[in-house]
Amino acid sequence: MIIKPTTSTTRDAVYQALKEQILMLDLPPGTGISEKEISVQFGVSRTPVRESFVQLSQEGLLDIYPQRGTFVSLIDLELVEEARFIREQLERAVISLACESFPEAPLAQLRSNLSHQQVSMKEKDFKMMFELDEAFHRTIFEGCRKLNTWAVIQQVNVHLNRTRMLRLAADHQWDELYEQHRLMVEAIAGKQAEKAELLMSAHLHLTIADQTVLQEKFQAYFK
Repeated sequence: MIIKPTTSTTRDAVYQALKEQILMLDLPPGTGISEKEISVQFGVSRTPVRESFVQLSQEGLLDIYPQRGTFVSLIDLELVEEARFIREQLERAVISLACESFPEAPLAQLRSNLSHQQVSMKEKDFKMMFELDEAFHRTIFEGCRKLNTWAVIQQVNVHLNRTRMLRLAADHQWDELYEQHRLMVEAIAGKQAEKAELLMSAHLHLTIADQTVLQEKFQAYFK
């Protein structure tokens, strides 16, 4: 990948590209990276790479050790659980709002998303499934005019997202995930707030159930 021009846009492009590689597990936890190799890979100077490293370090995705090197951070399960807790409180509240009033356009988007999820399941495309999962939840916030709340969630989500991606990559049986999404859409359309909240809570507890299995299978990825 060659990234072209201006300092701020170059830095932002390097930052976004590296962050996506980390979240998508193209750069797995524990992987060592250097300013030199990344600058060569992206065809940029070391300055935007160094600035991107600092930003990713502040977000907990990179560990920078002077004289030792820079490594993709291991997944911290305490931070995973804290992010899940925050998401559960906010997402339960938002899906309850959605059951009170939800426009037809985003409801149609949710149904379209479900159709695409079925395609990703057939193709066993875990990256596509992750992106659809994210889009599904974001659409609920958007339909409730709570995109700033969604942005808050994204600030604490990085470790949780890596466990979600790991789970999708390790196990292509996504029927339960899909079924929970489908029932959420039914609950929103039927204005069943209590049912929707329970579904959302169960949905976000899937990460807890998966943690033991993931730790055993990918021990080197966790703190």
